[in-house]
Amino acid sequence: MKGIFLAAALLGFLVGPVVAQQGVTEDVWLPSLITETPQEGFELAITLSRTGVRMTQPDVQVLRELRPEYANDADSLTAASQVIALHFQTIAAANNYWRNDD
Repeated sequence: MKGIFLAAALLGFLVGPVVAQQGVTEDVWLPSLITETPQEGFELAITLSRTGVRMTQPDVQVLRELRPEYANDADSLTAASQVIALHFQTIAAANNYWRNDD
């Protein structure tokens, strides 16, 4: 369990700040899982992962203090990738795997 938290916290430092979506109020930061491309879907998966970390542990100082524990831990990095992959899987399904049924 500790590894998953640390991996999720790592995401917050690896990928930078969440990109604000245009025309979205602060109360609704995720209006849709629909994206134009798989790359946009993957970027959204990273955003979901990072946002989950920030909502779970909003104290940035605590995350920074924990960083030495997980920044060089292969298991934490693998767990972070798994969290992103799970979000990407959900987004891909929501986008019908970007199939063009024309």
